[in-house]
Amino acid sequence: MFEKLTLRWKPWLRPLLDKIRYHEWMKSEMLQKLTASEPLTLEQEYSMQRSWREDADKCTFIVLDRKKWEEQACLDEDCMVGDVNLFLTTPEDPALAEIEVMIAEPSDRGKGFGKEAALMMMLYGFTKLGITKFEAKIGQENKASICMFQKLCFEELSVSSVFQEVTMLLCMGDQQKEWLLALTNHVTEAKYCETRQRIQQSLS
Repeated sequence: MFEKLTLRWKPWLRPLLDKIRYHEWMKSEMLQKLTASEPLTLEQEYSMQRSWREDADKCTFIVLDRKKWEEQACLDEDCMVGDVNLFLTTPEDPALAEIEVMIAEPSDRGKGFGKEAALMMMLYGFTKLGITKFEAKIGQENKASICMFQKLCFEELSVSSVFQEVTMLLCMGDQQKEWLLALTNHVTEAKYCETRQRIQQSLS
């Protein structure tokens, strides 16, 4: 858990309500287009999310709104605003990972959640997984995401007219490492369940 940002996140576990909320998100044609996703049944969502949790080449966190999560002590599914992922799909280059961020709730966009989620995932990938190259594949029409990754020092690597997709890359040299660590130097890690229990006790 991270103490001072406006987000909370946890590994994707198995609660039914979390999955139903995610399934409702992915019915959106706009989200399907922005994430290059196909509509799935709830059972297909279950199967896909099991693979996210169990596969060694995927790292997925649900992004939670910290203010709602702490001050109101509401259920997690009521605090969910999106997700953030790392895909380790290049065995010949274990230091390379594809990063993907989705802020699903329209009312939560434009608040900096996506940028903070990306920074936290990059910190996690760099410090915990040894990732030193982050790649982002973004639909050409998704100008907001392209702009966000540009602000995070990603540079355009290629453009695919076939897939209507821009690939951006950030290589973590010494300067980039210092930049990332400086932006996240207030971040601390805590056990999710213990933190959740402590907050609930303080509000009871």
